Amino acid sequence: MKKPSWRMRHIRAFTLVELMIVVTIVAILALIAIPLYTANTTSSIMSEGIAGAGTIRTAMRTYCAANGNSYAGATMSTLMINLVDLEGKYFAQTDYSLASVTASTYLIKAGPPSQTNRPGMPYYTIDQNGSEQGSYYSNQ
Repeated sequence: MKKPSWRMRHIRAFTLVELMIVVTIVAILALIAIPLYTANTTSSIMSEGIAGAGTIRTAMRTYCAANGNSYAGATMSTLMINLVDLEGKYFAQTDYSLASVTASTYLIKAGPPSQTNRPGMPYYTIDQNGSEQGSYYSNQ
């Protein structure tokens, strides 16, 4: 029986160049996929905050109607919100704040979410006119 030659034995194996090409392709795919995944998860986390801010906005409208078309005196405790409704997987009731309350204006801020340890999470604001704004949290 004849032994296979050196050339015949190496035809079955991958070369170093082929392996490096595969590693490079996988790295490029990872560079594309990771930012997309991060953006999608941030968006889904913030949707919980937006829903909570909507609950507070509805309570503010009810408060305004019950108090002679004025937002004056509204606080998180006077809005008659079931605070359990503001507890979620990522947001706690303490992640929501009500600021700049006057007779005709208010600003609701949601975030950053305290139930996640991800850095750089955004926050969301909405005012009495329905103007929404999202921004990245930077120790404000």
